[in-house]
Amino acid sequence: MLAQLIKPEFEELIQSKDWVGLKQVLTDVPPADIAEMLLELDGKIAVVVFRLLKKDIAADVFAYLPTNKGVELLELFSKQQLSDVMDNLEPDEQVALMEELPGHLTQRVVNSMTDEDKKQIRKLLGYPEESIGRLMTPRYVRVKTDWTIERSMRHIRKYAEVAETLNRIYVVDDKEYLIDDLRLTELILADPDETIESLMDRSFETLMAHDDQEEAVKMFAKYDRVALPVVDSDGILVGIVTVDDVIDVAEEEITEDMQKMAGMDALDKYYSQTPVFEMVKKRLGWLIVLFVGQIITALTMSGYEYVLKEIVLLSYFVPLLISSGGNSGSQAATLIIRALATDDIKSDSWKSIFVREMGSGLLLGTLLGVMGFATLISWGIIEGDPMDIVLVMKAVVVGLSLLLIVVFGNIIGAMLPFILSKIGLDPAVTSAPFVATVVDVGGIIIYFSIAVFLLSGILL
Repeated sequence: MLAQLIKPEFEELIQSKDWVGLKQVLTDVPPADIAEMLLELDGKIAVVVFRLLKKDIAADVFAYLPTNKGVELLELFSKQQLSDVMDNLEPDEQVALMEELPGHLTQRVVNSMTDEDKKQIRKLLGYPEESIGRLMTPRYVRVKTDWTIERSMRHIRKYAEVAETLNRIYVVDDKEYLIDDLRLTELILADPDETIESLMDRSFETLMAHDDQEEAVKMFAKYDRVALPVVDSDGILVGIVTVDDVIDVAEEEITEDMQKMAGMDALDKYYSQTPVFEMVKKRLGWLIVLFVGQIITALTMSGYEYVLKEIVLLSYFVPLLISSGGNSGSQAATLIIRALATDDIKSDSWKSIFVREMGSGLLLGTLLGVMGFATLISWGIIEGDPMDIVLVMKAVVVGLSLLLIVVFGNIIGAMLPFILSKIGLDPAVTSAPFVATVVDVGGIIIYFSIAVFLLSGILL
């Protein structure tokens, strides 16, 4: 919002090359808003604006820029600008940048970093991709159990500037094993002569460095924390993860799941940064799978050609029936996938979910079935058909088919995520189009099987 308000003044100052005035304006603008305004500037002008910012502010602005704009600026930065930006980025932000850089820029960026930063980067890059280790920062404050509160506060003040957050202070032993974490307010309110030991309850939550980043999202949501410590397999404190990084991961995971559920492979970059050819490649595979599924649907329907010839009216209700089942299945799949992702339900809860979705399917199917029955009766009367056993039986076919197809769709949509999870696949692959295709084939079989069973004695 602020970016839009000051944008006219920002552009006017750039056009008039009033760099002194622009520097004063940017002083009170949050880094996120500066980054938003830089997106529309030519790279050479954006580099000039960067020179007007303080080093730490420039690094914060750079961290908010999308990868493509960041790479464009890195190409134009002088060696000193590059060094200033990299030195002021947090280690986890440095790692995220290194993962996205094209090869020709990587060495240039590494050469601009201090020896200490290079060491930290190599350590963090040693963790698996998408692990919590890649997400953490080693910039935190730790104290010892036998320190007094007064000594601890002196230590905190000394390292406060380099720490990413002071919300929590971590207690370690001589071998760097994490044994507690304390709120900073506890130390502020404590007697200066007391020791850290007197404040400890040895109750704390941790993240494991090699765990997937999704685990961090779940832990932050569960414990409502600003930061969580990260330990290795031996319990040694190796870093912390802060909530701002976890929010980014949560956004990426939700975006990935939504893309998969739409029937495509997840994009590696933002939509605006993905080339058209790459976009086509990500979408084509699933479209082919779904195309083949629809061919199967058509072949299945052709097997009941003799029924359609005798009762043309049944064909009018095919889209209604199979779309109702597909919609019901997509709803169930979406609910179950999200519940699994948030740990609301466990992968071994499929039996109770089966019963639950069977019940909801029966209720939904009954309501839609009654509507389908009434619709066909009304249709027949409008078309001038006599109100006889034939019309009633046609309506029964539609109503009963709707009931069974909705139940079938509910069960398929609810169970596929569990099946995929059991065989080690992402449940989000159970996309709405995939569920709809499966239900289409099953729905046609159900519909015409009921029609043959109930109407063959009357009409065929």
